Amino acid sequence: MKNLINGNTLIKLGFRPGKWFKTAIEHINENQLEGAEMLTYLEQFKSPPPIELYEKPVPFSINIKAENEEEEENVAAVIASMNVLMKTPTIVDGAIMPDACPTGPAGTIPVGGVVVAKNAIHPGMHSADICCSVMLTDFGKADPKVIMDAAHASTHFGPGGRERNDQFRFPAELLEAFEANDILKDRNFIQMARKNLGTQGDGNHFLFVGKSKKTGNTMMITHHGSRSVGAKLYTAGMKIAERFRKEISPATLKQNAWIPFETEEGQTYWDALQVIRKWTKQNHICIHNATAEKAGATIENRFWNEHNFVFKDGDLFFHAKGATPLSEKYMPDITGPRLIPLNMAEPILIVEGESTATNLGFAPHGAGRNRSRTSHRKSKGDTPIAEIFAAETEGLDVRFFSNEIDITELPSAYKNADSVRNQMDEFGLGKVIDEVMPYGSIMAGNWQKNAPWKKRRRKKTVSKVN
Repeated sequence: MKNLINGNTLIKLGFRPGKWFKTAIEHINENQLEGAEMLTYLEQFKSPPPIELYEKPVPFSINIKAENEEEEENVAAVIASMNVLMKTPTIVDGAIMPDACPTGPAGTIPVGGVVVAKNAIHPGMHSADICCSVMLTDFGKADPKVIMDAAHASTHFGPGGRERNDQFRFPAELLEAFEANDILKDRNFIQMARKNLGTQGDGNHFLFVGKSKKTGNTMMITHHGSRSVGAKLYTAGMKIAERFRKEISPATLKQNAWIPFETEEGQTYWDALQVIRKWTKQNHICIHNATAEKAGATIENRFWNEHNFVFKDGDLFFHAKGATPLSEKYMPDITGPRLIPLNMAEPILIVEGESTATNLGFAPHGAGRNRSRTSHRKSKGDTPIAEIFAAETEGLDVRFFSNEIDITELPSAYKNADSVRNQMDEFGLGKVIDEVMPYGSIMAGNWQKNAPWKKRRRKKTVSKVN
């Protein structure tokens, strides 16, 4: 009887270790295959040649133009990054919006970017803030201050989640959906989903109250995504995509790794995204319903949309990193027009529109930034924070949940809202049908200033001095 082979035998023959090793080794040893006969059997397990990057970037639509020197640098960086990204071998089309701004190294999808891939999901192109979205509730003729106060008492900003006695009821059908998915059924996912329900996080997430320009009705809009549970799914997705990247396309940038949709992993990840979408919508609903109950207000209308997600149309996957879907085909539960916030001192736009060859069925998701938060802070010099805040929020009820002002979320931190609106018209990116005129807003604020670890550090510093 000939010598038995093992995994090292296959590795020496040039095969990469895989799940098939065990089956192949058993078959070869049981049937005493060797020489040409064994190689013929192993032929079926040979990996196809690696998928290389395109030599030239796939052309994409540029729905943005620079209107000053600062914007010229921003737009150039966005286009340069897209030119690298559009060499990724799954990509068939793309577009950038008027609020586009770069994020990450060259080749990373910018905020305000849309990238279309064939039969592939790129987790890095929807980012960790999966299903970042906006929801509007129309409270009729309710007093905006009453709604604002009720909302402040109902929402939750900052890190972490709600304490057990402050948590919202987790819908049974949502729990079943988590438990039915091979990624989301993990206990840690479900615990996070429970704790984070009814929370808004930090950064540019907000709760906005204003009045409809058309009807005078009081409206509340919330902006946030899937919180820690979505970030955890993103991490899982990137790990899966990286395994495929190493095997089928090592030349692809890590941030652009993809999960082939037709694989078991692709189907599972796509299903997980849909569950997270439902969870995020419920996250908004909890805050809106709690506000209505606390204010004793009647809900007259409600609609929502994502602007940070992956949308499927046949075998094409539209990755929107901060882009508002105009086309109804992207939203299975469409109940109204779409929402585009600009900044806390500007109206939130209520829009509708059609797909075109250049907008790919999307509009901007907001005003965007021309500079980083750090750069914006430096631009204010030694001007006291309270003075900056007073000047930029005059006439508005603006609150920070942490009681610490974050000047990087004030209006001057964002691109000029009029420029964004003008470019929406110029490039055919949705028609404004109403505006929610600002009364006030709530944001997380600079919660890190008094974070526990910073308090401990300050205490330690004082102790050393004394």
